[in-house]
Amino acid sequence: MNILKLGLPKGSLEKPTMELFAKSGWKITTTSRNYFPEIDDPELSCSICRPQEMSRYVEGGILDCGITGKDWILENQSDVEVIADLVYSKVSRKPTRWIIAVPGDSDITCLEDLEGKTIATELVGYSTRFFKERGINVDIEFSWGATEAKVVTGLADAIVEVTETESTIRAHGLRIIHEMMSSNTQFIVNKKAWTDPWKREKIENIAILLQGALRAENIVGLKMNVPEEKLEAIIKVLPSMNFPTVSHLYNKKWYSVETVISEHQVRDLVPQLIRSGAQGIIEYVLNKVI
Repeated sequence: MNILKLGLPKGSLEKPTMELFAKSGWKITTTSRNYFPEIDDPELSCSICRPQEMSRYVEGGILDCGITGKDWILENQSDVEVIADLVYSKVSRKPTRWIIAVPGDSDITCLEDLEGKTIATELVGYSTRFFKERGINVDIEFSWGATEAKVVTGLADAIVEVTETESTIRAHGLRIIHEMMSSNTQFIVNKKAWTDPWKREKIENIAILLQGALRAENIVGLKMNVPEEKLEAIIKVLPSMNFPTVSHLYNKKWYSVETVISEHQVRDLVPQLIRSGAQGIIEYVLNKVI
């Protein structure tokens, strides 16, 4: 039997990734100390590893495909195929950013001021190349964690750190002087595996369903009954991804109207629909939109 080796990210993305696969049609069962979870698909073999290492394992063929961040692909300079961007809206509603920050009272205001300074970061490879390309000589030190504290305590002059809301940066009294790059979650594939017809089709199928589940996260289905004389008024106020589905109810001058809308629109829309003559309104959750 053909088997596709799939890498799943450990850490903050682990739970939402499992939930995403569940919505996409795969049930993954894990235990706290097991790095090889079970999945209800005999054609898939799963391994869990840190996102920082994922692209190296995929590039080296240990894994056929996996989910990791764009930042770690660039950090490792991995030669892999990026199949899909996966925007985990339940984890992050916008891409994360790698920034350069200094103490709030530092004299450093621009990149050139970092000449000869010490910078702490987990993103050593990318940061080293970043400053070398700009002809700025800096000492890059690897940070095992609590990177913000390194600059607060004087162990480093600046940090390169990942942020989304900047709340941790501000909480430590730091000031951002430059944004290095933005990053998001990506589904990546080993180039040799991508040339295998069976693996390619399997990977494409997974990508289609994962993206379909992600599209469905913030939208809902809305269904209602509408009297014939109110139909045009309802259609005018009803948003839709394309056009609403309208079907005639049996032996009545009524219609069933169904559409897909953004979840945040429901609270304002439903009262308008009732006032316009809609009845029996049903809101339902969507698993996938493809």
